[in-house]
Amino acid sequence: MDQQQCIIDTHHITTHTMGRGDLGRGEGKKRLRYMLKDGSCPVVFHQSPGQWSFFLADIFTTLVELRWRVMLLIFCLSYVLSWLFFSVLYFLIAYVHKDLEDHDSAPCVANVRSFTSAFLYSMSTQATIGYGFRVMTENCMVAIVVMTIQALMSCFIDTVVIGITVAKMACARKRAQTVGFSSCAVVNARDGALCLVWRIADFRRNHILEGTARAQLVRPTKHPSGMISVTYQDLDIQSRHLILATPASIVHKLEPGSPLYSLGPDSLTEEDFDLVVSFTYTGDSTGILHQTRTSYTPADIRWGQRFQDMVQVGRRHYKVDYALFHQTTWVQTPMVSAQEGDRGRPPTTESIVQSQQPFVRSSRKFRRSLADVSEEVVQEAWL
Repeated sequence: MDQQQCIIDTHHITTHTMGRGDLGRGEGKKRLRYMLKDGSCPVVFHQSPGQWSFFLADIFTTLVELRWRVMLLIFCLSYVLSWLFFSVLYFLIAYVHKDLEDHDSAPCVANVRSFTSAFLYSMSTQATIGYGFRVMTENCMVAIVVMTIQALMSCFIDTVVIGITVAKMACARKRAQTVGFSSCAVVNARDGALCLVWRIADFRRNHILEGTARAQLVRPTKHPSGMISVTYQDLDIQSRHLILATPASIVHKLEPGSPLYSLGPDSLTEEDFDLVVSFTYTGDSTGILHQTRTSYTPADIRWGQRFQDMVQVGRRHYKVDYALFHQTTWVQTPMVSAQEGDRGRPPTTESIVQSQQPFVRSSRKFRRSLADVSEEVVQEAWL
């Protein structure tokens, strides 16, 4: 039997398949991915220029990107510290005005006779509680100015807290978690050519209207000098603009010009690259631009398999079974690279026509040049 047709369609679900070079791949040092499956990159910055100045210059984005527990701690401290700061000012005003010693004189702030009472007045003023027991009087202009500044600062802190909380709740990364890629990619034959295929789906009911898919091959290379360089190469994919009403398959044809054109099932396991795929779209509910991304390593690419069908047509609805989203099954696929398959394939009519097109064009140009020369000769003879 020909080596290109040695795969038997077993029609069963499999969880892992690679070439025989995959055996023992896990032995030794584990390969570091350029991008993790959740879309994050394992990159750590050391001695970045500016250090904290860049984060402080864009403090709003810095607070939005903080973890919830850190952000809540900062918000609580901002309120408590502001209460303490203005309570110290009210206590100093009462101390200078001698309200702490002389209880019979007209005070600046009524019933503020200690630091505890000054703190309670500061908290009730900034929180606009207004118990009515501790009130500002018209005896001290300085105290009135301090209370005005505290009221303005209270509005500013509330605005920042509410704005950052809303921006963090509507963060694009949260919506991106509801749009997912398949856990693996497959290689099979489609329309007489080998293709690399992976899946994408929207798990929410309010589906995305339209988005753009992109794929890029990332190869980190370590030179003998110790320097590491990273090269990026875009992959041409079919149907780049998608409507995710139902799960869609993204197809990259292994043809001349593709960086995967010369890779077969055995040589694929020896490669070191990351296939970074992304899907950029706009949420129909919020109008915010989102991006979902992941990566596939050679170990994540299954040769000779296809994704199981998960969409069924009913009378009124399309039924989608997401339990089959990551599942694959065997199909008959040549166990050679696309380049080797094209070499052993007989030439088709289209390839013959395309190969003859340059000669046809050159013969046409030659005939036109002969006609022009003959016309010039006739004109000279007439003259």
